[in-house]
Amino acid sequence: MESNIGYLLSDSSRLLRRAFDERVRGLGLTAVQARLLLSLQKFPDNNQAFYAERLEIEPITLTRIVDRMEDAGWIARVADPSDRRARLLHLTDKSRGIVGRLRTRVEELVEDMSQGLSTGERAELMRLLAIVAENLAADRTDAREAANG
Repeated sequence: MESNIGYLLSDSSRLLRRAFDERVRGLGLTAVQARLLLSLQKFPDNNQAFYAERLEIEPITLTRIVDRMEDAGWIARVADPSDRRARLLHLTDKSRGIVGRLRTRVEELVEDMSQGLSTGERAELMRLLAIVAENLAADRTDAREAANG
């Protein structure tokens, strides 16, 4: 087994993305479409720039995706009352049904990837990953450069 934590996290992330892609494809969605629908449910009433940042894609790419999803009746755009140039994205009645099925697929995926871990081990893994995420989110490069200065 690889002993480099960075490699293990990166490879696990790759495998998780692949498994997610396969599971949502069965619902007739691409991974980015599924992630957008889940983000719309979790963080409603935001503009397209917000969702582009969350999904880590360019705003123009998101616009094209939203165009197709709006044409298919999955997403609605409404004017942002605080910025007439911006559009807020909303789930539609059509997409609310599939979001429930998406959530089920995600829960099944989490259960599958957690096989063999006790409840306590799962909680500890979540705690440790939260620390790793916090460390990665912090800008430590400047502090190291200053210390090595």
